This record gives sequence, C-alpha cells and structure tokens, in this order.
Amino acid sequence: MASIFYYPWYSTEGHDGAYRHWQQSGRRPPADIASSFYPLRGVYSSGSRAVLQAHMREIKAAGIGTVVTSWWGRGSLEDRRLGAVLAAARKMRLLVAAHLEPYPGRSIESIEDDLQYLVIRGIREVYVYQPTDFTTGAWASLNRRTTGVVLLAQTGKVGFAAAARFRGVYTYDVLVYGGGSFARICAQARAAGLVCAPSVGPGYRAERAGSDRRLKARKNGATYDSMWQAALRARASRVTITSYNEWHEGTQIEPARSGRSGYFSYLGAFGGPRALAPCSYLLRTAQWVRAFAGGQSLVGQPLATRGRAGC
Repeated sequence: MASIFYYPWYSTEGHDGAYRHWQQSGRRPPADIASSFYPLRGVYSSGSRAVLQAHMREIKAAGIGTVVTSWWGRGSLEDRRLGAVLAAARKMRLLVAAHLEPYPGRSIESIEDDLQYLVIRGIREVYVYQPTDFTTGAWASLNRRTTGVVLLAQTGKVGFAAAARFRGVYTYDVLVYGGGSFARICAQARAAGLVCAPSVGPGYRAERAGSDRRLKARKNGATYDSMWQAALRARASRVTITSYNEWHEGTQIEPARSGRSGYFSYLGAFGGPRALAPCSYLLRTAQWVRAFAGGQSLVGQPLATRGRAGC
C-alpha cells in the first residue's frame, strides 16, 4: 500500500575513506553538512550493514512495504550497494524496487539492459524518473517486449504514461505536484487503467545543499497530513513517500536531531511531545498507512505516542 524513496549514496571518512553527499556545496562534515536538518544518528555511511539494517527496521515498523532505492546505472555507487540494500530489506521482509535515475548516457537501449540486470537481481518493479526524456513510441516498444518487471512513470501527464504503456504513474516532486493535483491525476489514471501512486512528503528545504531557495514548509506536520489526505480523497491505488532520507532536499522522514545548532528539527510536529519529536514523522507515517488502508483520515488527530516505529 505504501512505498518509500530511499538513497544509498552517503559515505563517511571513517567507513569509506571520504565523505560523499554530506559534503556537497563545500560543506565540512560532520558538523557542517549539506542539509537543513541533522540526522539523529549523525552522518553515516549507507555502506554500513548496521546502518542499512537500522533503516530497514524503521521503514518496516512504519508499515511501509516497499523500499524504492535510487539507482544510477551499472557500476554506480548505488549499484555497488544494491546487494546490501536487498539483503537488509529482505531480512525485514520488505520488497525492493529501483528508482531508475537519469544517469549520464541513459537511453532506451541502456534501459532495456538495465531492466534485464535488475530482474536478475530480484527487482520486479521499477520507477522511472524523467520518463519524458524519451518518446511514447520508444517506451511503448520497450514495454511491449519487457517481461518480469512493472514500470511506473514519474509524471502527471497520464496520457503520456498510457500511450507509453507504463503500468502506472507517480509524482515524486512534492513542489511541482502538490496534493491539489492528485484527484485529477488519479481520476485520469483510473480511466486509463493505470496504477495511481501519488507522492506525499513532509516538505522541501534545500538551501544548505546548493542554490535552490524554493521552500515547502513542514508547518509542524500539517503539510504531510494534507498530502496524505489528498491521496486518500483522490482514491489513490497506493502512496509513494518522498522520502526516507533525501537530506539534501529536506524531504526526509528519517529521524532528525532536535536542538542541533544551525539546523531545523521536527519539534512541534503533529503536536507530539518533545521526547518523540525526532521520530515524529515515522510515527505519523505508521498512523497514516493504517488509516489509508481503512479509508480513514488522520487530519486533526493527535500523534500516536505508543510505540517508537522502530526509532
């Protein structure tokens, strides 16, 4: 019922010999990182088995069934870590899908090879970011001859996805596709016989990671609640969550540290107690997954304080 976008691209000096992603835009980790929020567990390496296992425990405890791991082509860091992500997820009985990113040189021909490779690794669902890089005809031809894997397109243009023979659509970008677009997208998807998997997220804040000054404020959790509510009203087939740990863009629901100087926190989210603030988005996700499955709304309801959602 719920899938979450996941990033296995973080590295540290201690584990990997150098920082990766934490140091973007000239940042100097571990104190100064390329995020407006600071992880509760500190800067970490996605290559650490212990970190991966902890992440998957949290995702599982939040009621999420599928981890959509970012994948940047054969030989990329994300590809080299795919086996470890698969192992950690399977240990928690989570499904793993691939988020097929626009890596350099990506083509329809390379994607066909990618799909064969991913199927061999056990991937049965692929989310395609920026599918409009290629024509509907090229996609339709590929989808007709592809077996063993389901492809979903990141787009609000349902006609494009249908003509390209994708199985469904998702939105990912919580700035471009707010909750107000979900009803239209899902209605069109149902009419076309496609899966509608709109993406909900807590907000967006990326100024410490680069020059992007766009902002979608979290509003103490109200933004997250409103997007889930929109997906519910749109009668979405499933929900995709942006994201577990895209710290650069501030869309993460991974626990964040409260009181870290110079960084924002989750204090006040959903009106929950201070002690639960770092884990508040995981806890709320667990509530929403259950509520969504039952066709119920959580808007106006308090944050659950029982259980830590694996946090």
